[in-house]
Amino acid sequence: MMDDRMAALEARLRQLEDEREIARLMASYGPLVDSGAADEVAALWEPDGVYDIDEVYLAGQEQIGAMVRSDAHQSWIRGGCAHVVGPPHITVDGDEAVAVCHSLMVVHEEGRYIVRRATANHWQLQRAATGWRVTTRTNRILDGRPESPRLLNSGVRGEKA
Repeated sequence: MMDDRMAALEARLRQLEDEREIARLMASYGPLVDSGAADEVAALWEPDGVYDIDEVYLAGQEQIGAMVRSDAHQSWIRGGCAHVVGPPHITVDGDEAVAVCHSLMVVHEEGRYIVRRATANHWQLQRAATGWRVTTRTNRILDGRPESPRLLNSGVRGEKA
């Protein structure tokens, strides 16, 4: 009886630790990308991980890091920008997880801040030897297209995109 209770407690603790580690990984994206930390951003993904953004498909850490180093991204940083990742809904299933959240890209233009885009984010992650890493992150703009809310809904249900 005591062994069963201890095993259940350990499982609950591991679940909470996994969810916290994943939430911290997701929350680190904004500060890292807004500071131009290309290698650290890329390291959030598995070496062959995918970042699927509406207009851009990045395959592998090299392409993800190159996006952060790009002239376009560096101009956002110089002008003032903030990638704000909302609180995630995380579903852990053993060594895999699905998380979903909203994100905003806020930019500084002509002395004011404007929301450039609001996005549905669907993250697929796996446990690696060094901790949780992103395998696929899919972003879709929330502009009325039906695929964006579907992405959010599937993530809340813990389904892969």
